[in-house]
This record gives sequence, C-alpha cells and structure tokens, in this order.
Amino acid sequence: MAKSGRPPLEGIRVVDFSRVIAGPMCTQILSDMGAEVIKIENPDGGDDTRKGAGPRAGGESHFFMTYNRGKKSVALDFTKPEGQAVVHKLLAGADVMVENFRPGVLKKYGFDYASTHEKYPRLICLSISAYGQTGPLSDRPGYDPVLQAESGMMSVNGEANGEGLRHAIAIVDTMTAIHSVAAINAALFARTGTGRGQHVDLALYDTALVSLGNMGSYYLIGGEQPRRAGNGHFASAPNSSFETSNGKIYMAVANQKLFTDTAKALGHPEWVADPRFATVADRVANKPELTRLMEEVLKTDTKENWAHKLRHLPAGPIRTMKEALDEPEVRRRGMLKTYHHSTAGDVPIIGSNYHFSDTPVDDTRPPPALGEHTDQVLRDLAGLGAAEIAALREKKVIA
Repeated sequence: MAKSGRPPLEGIRVVDFSRVIAGPMCTQILSDMGAEVIKIENPDGGDDTRKGAGPRAGGESHFFMTYNRGKKSVALDFTKPEGQAVVHKLLAGADVMVENFRPGVLKKYGFDYASTHEKYPRLICLSISAYGQTGPLSDRPGYDPVLQAESGMMSVNGEANGEGLRHAIAIVDTMTAIHSVAAINAALFARTGTGRGQHVDLALYDTALVSLGNMGSYYLIGGEQPRRAGNGHFASAPNSSFETSNGKIYMAVANQKLFTDTAKALGHPEWVADPRFATVADRVANKPELTRLMEEVLKTDTKENWAHKLRHLPAGPIRTMKEALDEPEVRRRGMLKTYHHSTAGDVPIIGSNYHFSDTPVDDTRPPPALGEHTDQVLRDLAGLGAAEIAALREKKVIA
C-alpha cells in the first residue's frame, strides 16, 4: 500500500516563542511531523544559540541548526505594541503556542494563558520553565546541569568512589522536549472532543524527577541512596564495560538466562555452576574475579569481532562519535540525512527517529536564517500589506 505522503500533523500551526534546547527541540519534532512552526525571534540576534560557540556552517551555529530545522523565522519585537498586534493576528490562526520564558514574563504583554484562552479558546498553550508556573521557586532560572544536580540525577552517576557527575548531554532538556511533544499531541486529541484548548505546565525539575525512574523508587521504597557504580551497576553483574584487544565492549547481562548464554558464548559454561557466580547476588559480590575471567577471554579478539560473536546478547562496542555515526546500520535505518541550507549548502544531520508507515515525517527542511520568513508570514498569515510591513520595519518592530 502506498503511503499517504502527508505528515501526521499537517494543518497544525504552532507559534513558537521558545529558545535554546527544550522548546526548540519540541517544536522541531512538531515541524518534522508536519506542523507549520512560526518561530518568533528577537530581531537583535535571534535565538541565543545562533551565537553559540563551536563549529559553524555557512555562518550559522551548529547548535542552532541542531534544534530548528523546518521552521519559519519571524524577527519580531513583541515587547512593542505594534509587535503585540502582529502576534495576536498569528495566534488567531494558530493551534498551539510554545514558550519557555520565566513565569510571568508573557503576562506583561498579554500572552499568558489566561489572556490568550479568553481570546482564542481553541489555542493550546505549552509553557516550559525550570520549576513550574507556580510555587516559591517559579521565578528561578534553570539550566540543565543544575537540574541534574538538584533532582538527584548526579548523585547516582559517576564512579563508585568519586563525585557525582552530570550527563554530558542536556538530558533534562531533551526529555522535557519529548514529554512536550507527547503533551501537545494529547491536548490536540482532547480538543477534538472538548473543542477547547488548554494550558500545559511542564517543568524541567518535574521531568528530571520523573526520569529518576527505578532509582527514585529504590530510595522511596527501600529508604537508601542508590550507590554510584561508574560504568557498572550496583545491583547487577556482569553489567559493565570490559576490555578487548582494541578497546572496550559493554555487556548488560541482567538475568540468569543471559548469564548462562554469555558463559557459553565465551567458552566457559562451567561459570554457571561456579558457586561464586551462581546467582546475581553472588556475581555482584565477586564482580572483580568475574571481570578478570571474562576479560581474559575478551582480550583475545577485537571489540568489533566480539560484537558480531555476541550479537544475540546485550553487548556492543563502546564507540567514538565517528565510529558511531559511520556505522552502516545508522544509514540503513535512515538516520543520517542532509538538508540544503541557504548559505552552508548541503549539511549532514541526524534525522528524525519517527518512522510512520503511512504518514512519514518531513525532516530534511533546513533551519531558517534570522527573519527569513518575516515578510511572508506577515503577509500570508497576519494579512498585512506591503506598506504596513514597511512601516513596522521602519519602527524596528521587525527586521
């Protein structure tokens, strides 16, 4: 059966006030799914990440390019009355508004949920903040590493005898973005029955707490702090990184059957009957000896060959970024793509991980230049004439 060719959110319009990671990643996913995303940017420099350090392509920051493909950029100063009037015209035809200002900021300009819901009752408003829209911490700024620290995430990450470590990836921002997409789609579905939009309050802090998962339950139910275990696991073995002849491989042998299969695959089925390794608790208690025995075998071949030999087990080589992204399976899965950027030409990207059978995503449209779509959006969506647009530019409301 041929695919419909229509992305799943085609026809949905999003007005996006967000910057940096969590909000932009959310709206990029919505854009991949077919939504029309209107990114409102400060005419003076735009999204903070446009000025980010590190590699640039065609003058654009790799950071900005990571989270903003497929959007339309409108360089608009909404702190001015004329700019607010334009935003209202855009909200009148929108389905979703996304923002990640500190709570209370948009209220000064009449774009808080109470004000917008009264005017646009079908509009779904999603607010991303550090600590939520209410409460004594709501006015605090929030950055991913700080949230990792405050939520307890760092306390369980790191070497057993070392300090707690942050995750190098902005993991709280990333997970908040994914939860945001789920929340928006749920609210859109709810609207089909109620006819009404609603406000979604997503806090980075709450997301970090939810992400503690079984580690949080370990404390709540057992009353003890989960122990750091570096690349290992404090309650499971063998579950760690192991040396091979040319690097390390990671093995997560989480139950008795997997240990039996692992022992056979490494040529030592007798390990299963060894009293030192008979149960998970025994293997945890004798982890150094088990590791020594396993590495004696694993060091006889390369990590690549072991990955092939152990492919029926949860084991894989620890790769560099180059090794990971050069892996043929990445291309076979369609995860490496390119888009054509106006100044950088063809740019390689990691594409969307959503693979719909009937409504494919559209993830190869480039990120916009600052203000690239200002005139088009104001003309086609806000209904402004050429003279009105020119007057706004003269007053520096738009760029």
